[in-house]
Amino acid sequence: MTAPLYRTIYYLPGHGGQLTNGLGQGLMDRGFDVAGRETRDDFRSLPFDKQVQAIVDDLQNHFWHEQAQVICNSFGSYLFLHAQTQMPSFVGRVLLLSPIVGEFTNEEARTSFSPPRPERLKTLAEAGQFNAPSRCEIHVGEEDWQSIPANVETFGLLTGIPVTIVPKSGHGLGKAYVGPLLDRWLSDQAA
Repeated sequence: MTAPLYRTIYYLPGHGGQLTNGLGQGLMDRGFDVAGRETRDDFRSLPFDKQVQAIVDDLQNHFWHEQAQVICNSFGSYLFLHAQTQMPSFVGRVLLLSPIVGEFTNEEARTSFSPPRPERLKTLAEAGQFNAPSRCEIHVGEEDWQSIPANVETFGLLTGIPVTIVPKSGHGLGKAYVGPLLDRWLSDQAA
């Protein structure tokens, strides 16, 4: 994890995600180095607490500065938010895309998902005990049945994190939305 600090983005992809595909590739195409944790293979086989601790260690040892940039997608956001519960408010900038903030069920698709500690984020937020990063924003699709926009919006209100609901979008926000968002967000850092 040694690269020029402000040109390296710490990235946590969704379940089974890789650093060099999809969003990670989009970051590299924009001239950034990508560090982080792939949510597959050895890392995925770790117990949840050890995954979270690895992220805490990464952030505190290599990305604990005001120019740090963290981007998380889906379950990667869930991991980051749980890491945030074990640290002071993160000092860098954070972009959360389609974050998982708890369990979800979709009757139509006949699927559900209950991540480890599904109530922890909500409980801490409701008690005013969640140390939100001071420079964080969330984007979620209005039709996202995995992130559940109402839950994400409530989490944002409780924690002070601004939430953008993306019209006519599901869990995958799509390149047409994410590309310009990345360009804006990354250029804000340079300003």
